[in-house]
Amino acid sequence: MCQSVSETTTTAATSTATTSAAAPSQKSNEALKKENETLRRIISSMLKKVDKQTLAEVKQELLSIATATAESLDSATSTTTATTTTTTEAPTTTSTAAFDYASIAMPEPNTEFWKVPLRSVTAAPPDSNASPQDTDRMHVVHITAELAPLAKVGGLGDVVTGLARAVAQRGHIVETILPFYECIDKAQIENLRHECDIDVPKGFQFDGKLSIENVKTSIHRGTIAGCEVILIRPESQNSQHIFKGGAIYGGGYNEIEAYLYLCRSALEYLKTYQNSPSIIHLHEWQTSAASMLYWDVYHEEGLLQDARVVLTIHNMDNPGECRAEEFEASGISGETYMDIDKAMDERTIGHNPERMSLLKGGIIYSNAVTTVSPSYARETLEGGAAGWLGTILAANREKYHGILNGIDTVLWDPARDANLPCDFTEETCIEAKAALKKYVQTGLGLEVNPDKPLIICVSRLVPQKGLHLIRHAIDRTAEWGGQFVLLGSGHGGGDFQGLAEGEYKDHPDIRLLIMYNETLSHLLFAASDITLVPSLFEPCGLTQMCAMRYGSLPLVRRTGGLADTVVDVDSKEGGNAGSDQLFGNGYVFDGVSEGELDGALRRALDAFKGRRGWWSSMQQKVMGLDWSWSQPAAGYVDVYRAARK
Repeated sequence: MCQSVSETTTTAATSTATTSAAAPSQKSNEALKKENETLRRIISSMLKKVDKQTLAEVKQELLSIATATAESLDSATSTTTATTTTTTEAPTTTSTAAFDYASIAMPEPNTEFWKVPLRSVTAAPPDSNASPQDTDRMHVVHITAELAPLAKVGGLGDVVTGLARAVAQRGHIVETILPFYECIDKAQIENLRHECDIDVPKGFQFDGKLSIENVKTSIHRGTIAGCEVILIRPESQNSQHIFKGGAIYGGGYNEIEAYLYLCRSALEYLKTYQNSPSIIHLHEWQTSAASMLYWDVYHEEGLLQDARVVLTIHNMDNPGECRAEEFEASGISGETYMDIDKAMDERTIGHNPERMSLLKGGIIYSNAVTTVSPSYARETLEGGAAGWLGTILAANREKYHGILNGIDTVLWDPARDANLPCDFTEETCIEAKAALKKYVQTGLGLEVNPDKPLIICVSRLVPQKGLHLIRHAIDRTAEWGGQFVLLGSGHGGGDFQGLAEGEYKDHPDIRLLIMYNETLSHLLFAASDITLVPSLFEPCGLTQMCAMRYGSLPLVRRTGGLADTVVDVDSKEGGNAGSDQLFGNGYVFDGVSEGELDGALRRALDAFKGRRGWWSSMQQKVMGLDWSWSQPAAGYVDVYRAARK
């Protein structure tokens, strides 16, 4: 049975909890909106510091961030997902593993030690026997712009891969359609083969009229990270520019044209070479038009009759603005959708030109719409996080669901991680993390001191991530006797680069690495005591889950998916750190001020320094929490079933 957003919030939250904590009281919609105005002022001040070139690059992102919510607590009907098993036993600090962690060879200080291959490890394959097997077998086809690790820019690629694999493990047939980008590494595709060529209708203007041509399109198949994939690439000379270039986005092609072509070609392939799937699962604005084309073209003509459409919104960053003439790349006149009840962007009424929103069209035309956490679903409905699209979501509330993402527990597995010089588990984490902390401190040229809490922040450096709070945390950590390592890049990296080369150059306790490296991120999670995630808004967030998987306690701002996954150890819901009760799983603060961050940071540092036995117990505890895709996949299967009724 399909649930409304409030009902799904409860199901998705409690399904990953071992023992549920009481839900914190929620703030009023008026409070959310007031705090949203505060965010707008913060981001406006940030914009004034950005040079013109960078401003042009990030305008779209910052405009969307300006509508994001500043705060959300779980609703009264929501139960937090953080596991809250209670125990008063101190952890066993003697490792039962045969490995001698003291024997780990330390890297040379101040070198790029993360680039040195450490060892070869065979990842544990997903255990399909561990997943419940559904009897109502469905055929699910994802259409997406990203898929990890082949075509990954952000969290979208991770989510599609994890979800597709987890649903397949439940016994369903799952395939993923994505572009055959020129820049992808074909070596990552197992059993890559050409399946067929098809003709795809594509529109263009000729003498002021819409003309249609057939674009020869090649279809390739293969396997990526355990997922069956279908890759699409145009072969006709006048369309060969599509999906070309050295990057997934920002290549040498028009993205509106390219993704409209992807939507049409995916549906054309399904019509020609497959029976109608049970579910067509779309992701973000890039593939939203497929819902419109499916119902108005294919289904209307008696094709693909059995499919139902699900759209997942991972972030409200981009509504997919599109002019009517641009939509003609799909082979259909854009005027068809320039209607307030279809895809027209009402903000542009009376403008020249008026425009449509592909994401709006996707919301209206899809049988079900999901987003990536229960709290973010509430924020988009009631707290202003969706901006003008909030009214569209509210009008479709009955088919809108918040389901918390999972993480890839094969990729993020401290027991089998080739990025680390050693493996570790809950049982061995105390000794192992001490050795790994020394390893990272040595390699980064920090003071090697087990008694200094190591705080890390692995983040894109963009305003959404709370740049002023990251900056403040660096200063406070240095002042209060801790160590801080920042790993990240983005439009806001310039200020941090200046700090790295100035005030904190060669500092014994601070390293600011304005870059990103996957291996180093694994090392930092494994070595750290605390992971800072102070996002101004966060639809779901995977960082805090990865951190806990590696025994690092999260320190987060209460918003979106961060509110759904972290319960403060000192709160009424989380228990009290001084009582040795393991209820909560991290530290949480409200608001956007440095003072509110200070309170949580101070509590975390005091607990690390003053209650080391309790702290070690917490590290073991958070490692045991289940952030896998098992429960989210069950939630999506429920949505699929309901959409088909």
